[in-house]
Amino acid sequence: MQLILQDIEKNFGDKKVLKKSTFTFEKGKIYGLLGRNGAGKTTLFNCISEEIKYDGGSITFHQYEKENVKADYSQVGYVFSEPILPDFLTGYEFLKFFIDINKDKIENLLSIDEYLDRMKINKEDRYRLIKGYSHGMKNKIQMLTTLITKPEVILLDEPLTSFDVVVALEMKNLLKKIKEDHIIIFSTHILQLATDLCDEIVVLNDGVLELLDNKLIKSPEFEAEIMEILKENEND
Repeated sequence: MQLILQDIEKNFGDKKVLKKSTFTFEKGKIYGLLGRNGAGKTTLFNCISEEIKYDGGSITFHQYEKENVKADYSQVGYVFSEPILPDFLTGYEFLKFFIDINKDKIENLLSIDEYLDRMKINKEDRYRLIKGYSHGMKNKIQMLTTLITKPEVILLDEPLTSFDVVVALEMKNLLKKIKEDHIIIFSTHILQLATDLCDEIVVLNDGVLELLDNKLIKSPEFEAEIMEILKENEND
């Protein structure tokens, strides 16, 4: 399967954030999305997930021998940098509710405790209100919802930065394990994380998407190349 972005445009008033951004993402790969603060990475994710409407262009899926079809947004999972969860529920209650409303599209359903075990969430924390969770704990719960429903497209907006070292490593290994069945796009500011985790690196600069030469990712010139691409220009 492919996720095809063609000439995506998004403006906020007079500010043009995405300028005919075009790219094809392929199933079985983890893509690192790099860009400076304010470059439009979150805006791009919001367009792909239909959190916001884009102003021009098209987003389509291409699967097998079928013609391109409009993106099925129910197949897009979005892990936000700032988790959006109901503070008035416990972690256990929220997962039970989430599973109940999504049970028709969950394959190989595990028990709630099995899912929580996977994220190394302590038993005492499972029954505390989400309101009292740390940012990292909320991110674990948010990540779990994506792992449960297994959408074809997974958008990760800086999700690993709030995890401790052990959980972050476990998440990296898990993403590598499941990537064959998904298109995974990973937004990060951490170059080392991008080189460790991603198969391809895409740079969003001045509203345009550009694939970085794969040969550069493991080379000593990688950081210099990124700095050159992202350097300030008169349009920033």
